[in-house]
Amino acid sequence: MTLSEATPYAPLVPIVQIENVRMKGRRNSVTCRIGRVPVGGGYPVVVQSMTNTDTADAAATAAQVIDLARAGSEIVRVTVNTREAAAAVAEMVKRARADGLGTPVVGDFHYNGHTLLTEFPDCARALDKYRINPGNVGVGEKHDENFRRMIEVAIEHGKPVRIGVNWGSLDRALLTRLMDESALRSAELAERFGQPHDRIVLSAKVSDVRDLVSIYRALGAACDYPLHLGLTEAGLGAKGIVATTAALAILLYEGIGDTIRTSLTPAPGGDRADEVRVSQQILQSLGIRHFTPQVTSCPGCGRTTSTYFQELAADVTAHIQRRIAAWRERHPGVAELRVAVMGCVVNGPGESKHADIGISLPGSGEEPRAPVYVDGKLAVTLKGDTIARDFARLLDEYVEKRYAAKD
Repeated sequence: MTLSEATPYAPLVPIVQIENVRMKGRRNSVTCRIGRVPVGGGYPVVVQSMTNTDTADAAATAAQVIDLARAGSEIVRVTVNTREAAAAVAEMVKRARADGLGTPVVGDFHYNGHTLLTEFPDCARALDKYRINPGNVGVGEKHDENFRRMIEVAIEHGKPVRIGVNWGSLDRALLTRLMDESALRSAELAERFGQPHDRIVLSAKVSDVRDLVSIYRALGAACDYPLHLGLTEAGLGAKGIVATTAALAILLYEGIGDTIRTSLTPAPGGDRADEVRVSQQILQSLGIRHFTPQVTSCPGCGRTTSTYFQELAADVTAHIQRRIAAWRERHPGVAELRVAVMGCVVNGPGESKHADIGISLPGSGEEPRAPVYVDGKLAVTLKGDTIARDFARLLDEYVEKRYAAKD
């Protein structure tokens, strides 16, 4: 029996009704400040990530924290699981800060957090938030005692906490309750121990899409704490990306969720920052936030036997990635730019007109000319062997002209 079968949560919206759904306003919540980053309270949905280095290696962990932050992670979480890891946290944070990084660093505690936070006060001070899993802070009488100790440290150092319930790590007693009730009970207990209401974030993560949606719908309706979303153990590659997107898109579309993380299984030697980029793309595809200009390009068909449109789409995307840092600094709002690279006359002119700037390449048997549309109107027609270079130049000119007033 699945969780959704065993509990009275509302069912997912049937597919036939999806077209009647409209983007809802954000769920009301209090604002919890994680370092310099406000979470909830109507502030933008925040992208999080987590390192996979051994935190005892302060240099390696600081380097990955910096890499994730530069990729766009607005909060970075690190594992604090041993005395060696706890002892290295302050140095790790110091190294990250020395690089000019102001991104909040969160400590992820399981089983022994009460001990580590007590024994290593420098660790407790250096972290911007503690992630507490109430399902594994002890059993019986030790549970509340250990949980209380972690909250006491948070209060002592003025730190917020995320109370994160995971389906895979609930103890036997908690398995008899609904996950949202477990999270809410723990939050209530934290407040009873003295933690301020606006220094608590909740999460209740599972690895099943339908269960995750049901749990967060119920949790969102039952409290005003900010909520952290994530499909735990999402998986590898396309499976992890699709499953995470399916779950988070539903909830975000309904206005539920204040921070998100994409929990991808990294490929050997893969880029950890992929999880940041997926989270950003989910938010951008829903129109919730904008991080980088978007390139619309066609998938190709029998009318586009040449690979030129594919190469141009890749070149344009790479050109934007090279320019985006400088563009953002000089031109606020450029992240909302829409670019189209289309492969034939069927949808090419239409999509190009809908974009801010777009190019419609000739398909098989079409005249060898590529009209460029700017703000919905034909601006110029490119020909010859320099189309890619010419379009890149037009794109740069468009950005400079359109966003110059915002300098």
